[in-house]
Amino acid sequence: MGNEAVIRLTELDERIARVREELRELSHRGAATSGPAGEERIAEMIAEKEAQLAELLKAHR
Repeated sequence: MGNEAVIRLTELDERIARVREELRELSHRGAATSGPAGEERIAEMIAEKEAQLAELLKAHR
């Protein structure tokens, strides 16, 4: 594996870790949020981050 490939994988790993952390934070915020509008927005944000994570994991293969 060339140096560029290693750098790319390292960058992907960092992005994956960042998105996972954002998902954890959103989950905590969701648990503390009350009201349907707030809960709906958090659910939308979580869905967006989950889709982003899926794409990153797919690129990581």
